[in-house]
Amino acid sequence: MKLALASSFLFGAAVAASNPFAVKSKNSAKASYNANLLSKARRLNDAEEDVEVDITGYSLKFEKCQFIKSYSDDMAEDEDYDTVLATQRFVIFKLCSSCGSCNYNYGEYMVDLDDYLQATIEYQQELQEEMCNACDENCAVEEEEEEEDNEEEEGEDEDEEDGEDEEDGEDDGEDRKRKLVDVDCDSCAAECEIYEDLEGAGYYDAADFIECQMIYDPEDDGGAGLYAGPMCSNNGNKIKIGVFEDENCYKAAYGKSIEDYIVDENGYTMQIYDGTLKAAYYNTCISCTAPQEEEEQDEDGEDDEEAEEQEVEVLEMCMNLYEEAAKCESSGGFQNGYADNANYENQASQEELVCDFIDSVKKGAYDDEGEISLYGKNRNVNGASSTTGGQKFALTFFTVGTVCLAVYAFMLHSKLTKGSSTNLSSQGGAMA
Repeated sequence: MKLALASSFLFGAAVAASNPFAVKSKNSAKASYNANLLSKARRLNDAEEDVEVDITGYSLKFEKCQFIKSYSDDMAEDEDYDTVLATQRFVIFKLCSSCGSCNYNYGEYMVDLDDYLQATIEYQQELQEEMCNACDENCAVEEEEEEEDNEEEEGEDEDEEDGEDEEDGEDDGEDRKRKLVDVDCDSCAAECEIYEDLEGAGYYDAADFIECQMIYDPEDDGGAGLYAGPMCSNNGNKIKIGVFEDENCYKAAYGKSIEDYIVDENGYTMQIYDGTLKAAYYNTCISCTAPQEEEEQDEDGEDDEEAEEQEVEVLEMCMNLYEEAAKCESSGGFQNGYADNANYENQASQEELVCDFIDSVKKGAYDDEGEISLYGKNRNVNGASSTTGGQKFALTFFTVGTVCLAVYAFMLHSKLTKGSSTNLSSQGGAMA
C-alpha cells in the first residue's frame, strides 16, 4: 500500500506540473468554517484518538449531495458580497452491511463535500494507478507468453522447457499482484493510455477542480472573476464541477459552464473528463475492508502462520470519512458503531438531532440552491414541487372547510334577507 501511495504521489506531481488547474493544498477561512459547521456532531475527546470502531464489514454507498445556505461571518464582513449566506455543500452517505440491500444494519452519515471528495478521489486515483501498473506488468507478460507459444509452434523445441519454467514462476508472482486489482488486458492498455495523457486528448480531469480555483481572470476586460469547484446537481444524485462568482465558491454562477472558460497553454478549449469524479458517486459500493496481498508460501507449500493470524484492517478512506462525519446509526440498527464507545459520548447524546437533520435534508427541507423550502419537507424534481401526504390532507381539509363556510354564509345571508323582506311587507300592509 505504501508503494501504491508513493506511485500516486509521483503521478499526481507529474500531472500538476503540466496542468495549471491541478489541485494545490491550501488553508483558508472556508476550510476553517466548514470544519466547525458539524463539529458538535463529532467526538470531542481527542485524548484517545487510537480508539476506533469496527466498520470492516461494511461498504460505503453515496446517497445524496445537497446545497445548504447558512450565515457566514466572512461574507458579512466582506463588502464585495451582497449576501451573508454562504452556500455549503454536504454529502449524505451510508455504510451498509450488504451492497445489494441497505435496509437494516446500516448507518447514515453527513460530511462536507470537500472532505468526501478528497478521500474518495484519492482512493479512486490509487486504484487507477494500481490497475495501470498491473496492466503494464501482467499484460506485458501475457504478450511474451504468446510470443513464446508462437515460437514453440514453429518448432523451437530447444527453448520449450525453459519457457515453461519461466511461465510458472511468473504466474505465481502475477497472481499475487492481481490480488489487489483485477485487470482486463483486452482494454486496460487503451484506457490507461488515455488516462495518463488526458491533456493530449483535450481534457482536464474534473478531480483537479475539487478545490475552488480561478478559471477566468477579469484583468483583460474589467469584468468579474469566475471560479470553479464541486457542486451538487439539481436532484442531488450527482456531483459535478460548477462555476462560482467568488474565490471561496460560496456563490454559484448558475447558467455558466466550466468548459466555456478552460483552455490549455496554447489557448485551445479543453473539455472535462469526469471518470474519476463519477466513481465517487455513481453506483458506489466500496468495501471498507482494506485489500491484502496474498502472502507467499514457504518451501513446503504450507501457509505462513502469521498470514493466517493477520487481522483484517479497515480501509483508510472509510475510516477518515467516518471520523469526520456526523453520524446517525441507532435508527438503522448499525452494529459495532460508536454507541458504546466513550470517545463518542458527546456525539451519542446528540444523535437524535443529527438523525432528524439528515432526514429533513433527504426529504427536501432545502431546495436545489440551498434555500430553506417554504413547503417544508417537500421534494423538488426539475423545479417542480411534490407535496407530502400530510400537506395534501391539510390542503384538502382547509379547502373543504372554506367551501362549507362559504355555503353556510350564503344560506345565513339569504335567510336574514328573506326575514327582513317579510317584516317590511307586514309593516306595509298595516300602514295601508
